[in-house]
Amino acid sequence: MKYSMIGFLVLCSYWVTAQSGTTVTVQKDPRIDALVKKQIEVNEYSTRDARRNVPGFRLLILSSNDRNKVTDAKLKVYKNFPELKAYVVYQAPYYKLRVGNFKDQKEANDYLKKVELYFPSGVYVIRDVIEVNPDKSSELDK
Repeated sequence: MKYSMIGFLVLCSYWVTAQSGTTVTVQKDPRIDALVKKQIEVNEYSTRDARRNVPGFRLLILSSNDRNKVTDAKLKVYKNFPELKAYVVYQAPYYKLRVGNFKDQKEANDYLKKVELYFPSGVYVIRDVIEVNPDKSSELDK
């Protein structure tokens, strides 16, 4: 049994070495490229929302349990800083007004000085998940 197994292995090794000299040609179907392109488009579309929210900074303008006070502050921000987007977040029992979508803290600090002129009671830079436009951010990376 032992010798027959060794003989079988020797025959298999000869057969494998005999096959190594052959050439294999693979012809790709042109529809594969179209499928790959379509999959790239699907992946781009399906991951766009995930890439829209990234870690960044915002300015905390006001924290109050009076909703009207927060709404008035939001209008004041829109009037004086139309380029900033305002977010009202309710964390019981407080309404918090956060503004901006800053990727780095330096940019947030620059706006902090401007906003403090209108809200002298205390404006803070806080870490938050910010919104970015994935189409524009990919253009900036190029």
